[in-house]
Amino acid sequence: MIREVVYDTIKKYNLIENGDKLVLGVSGGPDSICMLVILNELKNKLNFEIVVAHINHGIRENAKLDEEYVKEFCENIKVKFYPLHAKVKEYAKVQKLGIEEAGRKIRYDFFEEILKKENANKIAIAHNKNDNAETVIMNILRGSGIAGLSGIEPKQGKYIRPLIEVPREDIENFAEENKLNPRHDESNDENEFTRNKIRNIVIPYIKKEFNPNIVNTLDRLSKIAREEENFINSEVENEYKSIVLQEINLEKEVYNNEKMSTIILDLKKFNLLDIVIQKKIILYSIQKIFGTTKGIEKIHLEDMIKLCNNNIGNKFLTPNKNLKIVIKNKKIHISSMK
Repeated sequence: MIREVVYDTIKKYNLIENGDKLVLGVSGGPDSICMLVILNELKNKLNFEIVVAHINHGIRENAKLDEEYVKEFCENIKVKFYPLHAKVKEYAKVQKLGIEEAGRKIRYDFFEEILKKENANKIAIAHNKNDNAETVIMNILRGSGIAGLSGIEPKQGKYIRPLIEVPREDIENFAEENKLNPRHDESNDENEFTRNKIRNIVIPYIKKEFNPNIVNTLDRLSKIAREEENFINSEVENEYKSIVLQEINLEKEVYNNEKMSTIILDLKKFNLLDIVIQKKIILYSIQKIFGTTKGIEKIHLEDMIKLCNNNIGNKFLTPNKNLKIVIKNKKIHISSMK
């Protein structure tokens, strides 16, 4: 059953193509081990290669055992294994990040490193249907818009999620039936972090008191929202092309170097657009410049829209230390600040 669902998901979203080389993020837990087993079975049929990346976060006592488990598993199926020994707590302290955020950054940076080292082109992450439902709830609690309701994308650039339509229960059953003996991360049982609270408290309560099928319900909601978000984004791209006057220093990863990047938009045309499209174009521009819209909140967008709508020359706004919006000569200048 699970094999068919994964195969159908790959085909439906075009996750893997002929000749691809994948870096698999494998922790040793049920999700990632099942992903490794199934993709290893499919690699000859679909003609792709796989390597495994594993991160020892240096937090849990059993982390070394997890690493040994994944290493041995990879040796048995003859898949190349890359481990990383990280010090997440120290990194989080230096970078002034939360433990979860620091761990995520270390993981994804390592995946990118192995991607380049192996000349691979995609990174496979073992998010499942329950993870998607949890993400939707988290985003609702944060006051998200349609983008947040879309949950976890099956495919996001080079990142693919072959298990995204598989329920966690089916994954655990698969692991048991195939005697995979996956590792258990005991930190998932602790209700210290928001996601764990949603997984261990909120969803079981909703299942018991309101909707026993809540995971599928939220998954359906995320698909509807994703369709609408994709449509809106296509409209935003079209409108952006019609009002953009100039793009300066937007070559790949320019946000990591010393050059100042700028997007210049036609102010008059911008002000004729619906406010929803205006906000999306600002976010789209910021994404093109920085590679992310992190740190840009609703109040920042509202202030930027007001600045543009007031149509007064030589006015500027700095929503954060890296971003500057200037209205000058009937143009909108959206720039990075170095």
